[in-house]
Amino acid sequence: MSWGTELWDQYDNLSFHTQKGIDFLEKYGQFIRDRCQIEMEYAGKLRRLVKNHQPKKKEEEDYQYSPCRAFKLVMNEVNDLAGQHEVIAENLQTHIIREVNMLVKDFKEDRKKHLQDGARMMTSLSNQIATLERARKNYEKAFKEAERALDNYQRADADLALSRMDVEKQRTNMTIKSQQCEDAKNEYANQLQKTNDLQAQHYQHLMPDIFQHLQELDEKRIKNIKNFMTQSVDIERSVFPIINQCLDGIIRAADQINEKEDTQMVIERYKSGFIPPGDFQFEDLSALKSGDAQPMIINNAITSIRPEAITVRGTMSANKLKKRVGIFNIFSSNKNNLSPYGENKEDYSDLPPNQRKKKLQQRLEEISAKIQQETAARDGLMKMKGVYEQNPALGDPMSIEGQLNESGHKLDKLRQEQHKFQMYLEDAQDNGASIMNVSPSVPGRRLKSQPPRLINGAGQRNHRHSGGSGGEEESLSRSASDSSVSNPTTNNKQSAPGTPLPSHNPESGLGTSHTSLPDSDEPEPTDIDGNAQPEYYDADQLPALGMCRALYPFEATSEGSIPMYDGEELHIIELDQGDGWTRVRRQGDTEEGFVPTSYIECTLFNNS
Repeated sequence: MSWGTELWDQYDNLSFHTQKGIDFLEKYGQFIRDRCQIEMEYAGKLRRLVKNHQPKKKEEEDYQYSPCRAFKLVMNEVNDLAGQHEVIAENLQTHIIREVNMLVKDFKEDRKKHLQDGARMMTSLSNQIATLERARKNYEKAFKEAERALDNYQRADADLALSRMDVEKQRTNMTIKSQQCEDAKNEYANQLQKTNDLQAQHYQHLMPDIFQHLQELDEKRIKNIKNFMTQSVDIERSVFPIINQCLDGIIRAADQINEKEDTQMVIERYKSGFIPPGDFQFEDLSALKSGDAQPMIINNAITSIRPEAITVRGTMSANKLKKRVGIFNIFSSNKNNLSPYGENKEDYSDLPPNQRKKKLQQRLEEISAKIQQETAARDGLMKMKGVYEQNPALGDPMSIEGQLNESGHKLDKLRQEQHKFQMYLEDAQDNGASIMNVSPSVPGRRLKSQPPRLINGAGQRNHRHSGGSGGEEESLSRSASDSSVSNPTTNNKQSAPGTPLPSHNPESGLGTSHTSLPDSDEPEPTDIDGNAQPEYYDADQLPALGMCRALYPFEATSEGSIPMYDGEELHIIELDQGDGWTRVRRQGDTEEGFVPTSYIECTLFNNS
């Protein structure tokens, strides 16, 4: 099948058909272009969807549960799906749209060239036919004139009245016209031959070649459209494995959801560490009225759970968790106290025991990571300095000195902070064990870590300071909620700060009961069973519980603390109860006060 032989006379129709074919190719290219735009828009909307549903900072804690973690993985897979749609759009743009545009341009140029050649050949044939027609007309005219000249000569020759001159004149005219007719006949025959040859060449060779080129052009266009459709499918199919991986990832994310694990996480997240409250004691009012029974003295008793007994964390609290307001109002609360807006303290002492330990462990992990990072940076600087010292041409070793000093300061600061939070954690673990034995709202119970109040025979205890905390019904123990450093024997000389850590000063909440105040009228304290507590020391001076040696010098900056120099030995008259301060007295002197527990090394007397 060939357009040159089958459609030899359809030049105009072929010209129109090839133009429609190129227009269709452009239309297909526009379809692919619109498809790319849709794929890009879809990918963009998927990415926007993922971005809009990313967890907010305030929701990060909730995303520790398995459905939330799985949802984050699903969003990651959807984001990857968006990337695959972008790949489809990019490949269609690169491999199809670009080729379509190039082919359309080439097809238009080739079609124009072939049609111009065909038009030129058709014009040449038309001109030859017109020349043949003119030669034929000239021959026809000359033939008629030759016939008339012959007829005139014959009539003149038959007419005896005419002179011989007139007859000769007619004969000469006849001869001329006959010659002209013969010349016109030869020209006509020549043009006829040329026209037939050109026409045969035109319809048998020239135009068939033009039509053949147009046919090849159109077939190439059709074949490329077929290839483009197949290639577009291959492009889309090539990302199916990755899309399937994304879908498999979504399935795996869904399989990771574990309801039992989430239940346990809820317990770990909200568990306070307290035990449920015990039974309320029955108060026999008739027995009290008749005087048959003595009322039981209950320390720190509460008769009901009051609204104000709920902390900002939603945990029931009892008087045992109150902060000491200070010995004789010497020490005031500091910046570590809970703010009125419910912000956490530095040592998280406002949280329940379990939550506090969890937060402290997280904080220690963060500090450890920073220490490792800073140590690696310092090691790199040391190596660089060593290289510079070996080869001064590479750089000045002293230029690294400032960075090393800065890195050392950062490491010292981080180690101090790490030590501080380690002390917090140890204290939380110690106090947590005590708190676990006491219900936060059970009447008649108190912390095991609270020592019995030390009194003299008159129910008083002299103190070197005046003033008082009024009617505080607390023992002379550090509050379990104000914890810092707890074990004095764990101190070392990794760093020797010049001043106590911010949360380790006496202002962190040391308190006292009014039994240690002069002129206190509180009755003799009793234990849980109502028995009187024994007297531990006289009213003049507190007995020494042991000796301590100062590891670092300390300057007293707060009222109630005393200074000490490095290596000084002091008497311990009251142990650290969890707030990071130990009460000491100078040897051979009556001056006493508080010093940081982390600054001393303690040796207790064996009273057995």
